[in-house]
Amino acid sequence: MTRTFDIAVIGATGSVGETLVQLLEERDFPVGNLHLLASGESAGRALSFKGKNLRVRTLESFDFASVNLVFFAANEAVTRTYADQVHAAGCTLIDLAAALPAEQAPRVVPEVNPELLKTLSAPYRLTSPSAPSIAVAVVLAAVREQIKVRRLAVTACLAVSSRGREGVSELARQTAELLNARPLEPRLFDQQIAFNLLAQVDAPDSSGHGALERRLASELKALLAAPDLKVSATCVQAPVFFGDSISVSLQAEDAVEVAAVCAALQGSTVLEYIEPGDYPTAVGDAVGQDVVYVGRVRGGLDDPTELNLWITSDNVRKGAALNAVQLAELLIKHYL
Repeated sequence: MTRTFDIAVIGATGSVGETLVQLLEERDFPVGNLHLLASGESAGRALSFKGKNLRVRTLESFDFASVNLVFFAANEAVTRTYADQVHAAGCTLIDLAAALPAEQAPRVVPEVNPELLKTLSAPYRLTSPSAPSIAVAVVLAAVREQIKVRRLAVTACLAVSSRGREGVSELARQTAELLNARPLEPRLFDQQIAFNLLAQVDAPDSSGHGALERRLASELKALLAAPDLKVSATCVQAPVFFGDSISVSLQAEDAVEVAAVCAALQGSTVLEYIEPGDYPTAVGDAVGQDVVYVGRVRGGLDDPTELNLWITSDNVRKGAALNAVQLAELLIKHYL
């Protein structure tokens, strides 16, 4: 008889939480009892799972000793509040908010650094990295035998769904107001997002870097096991509902053989390589898909050690929910 696991999903009514529940069903995850948890205002809603409507319960009164695995798909504050309770109850924890230090909850992507799990012990505490970190790391991992990256510059154009349902609603509201010639007042974002690009996605620190930009740089160094890698990160808010688009420019230690890089990308089973003459887009390719798309692979104009790439990925599905579920699948297959 196949062993089953009792699971709790915190933040089940958010876009990532709902997608996570869908993936547990789609991928036939061996779920015993599934507990859907959210804040008090969302309690009482119902989500469908395997033909049943499961009622969302309040997080505050939940007994974590009743489950084996907990997904945190809410904000950082929620993770910090309940992480110790989950750990004390002997539950494995997978956090999508990066609320815990990397020493406590290492950043893991199954296609990039699954071997890190061998160094850990139960009850496991893992972090599913940010969506742009996952997309970039998956692509660079596919070519690590062809190039040794020395310097990395990443410009991530992020969908408004990176801000949750509120981001999607805000873009829809602003678009409707502008198309109907009504005055627009930004609410969630600091400036107009409809038909616009915003040069930052969160408040900059004293040196001008946003928290997500620092997180992106830190996560890429950890995922690629390259602590000395020089990373420059710029996050841009784009007027797109779902799907991140990322420009990557890297400098290798030696001259890059672009043909060898393309062959490695084309041979990868975890991403989709788009041939020259075409290029991937978030809306046309990535949204709703379980792979990362990469195209516009080209060398530098005047630097033989330079390589440029264009990457797209579904930030909610591939960049959040799927990675968390794949981590859980790895754990139950080899470690739990």
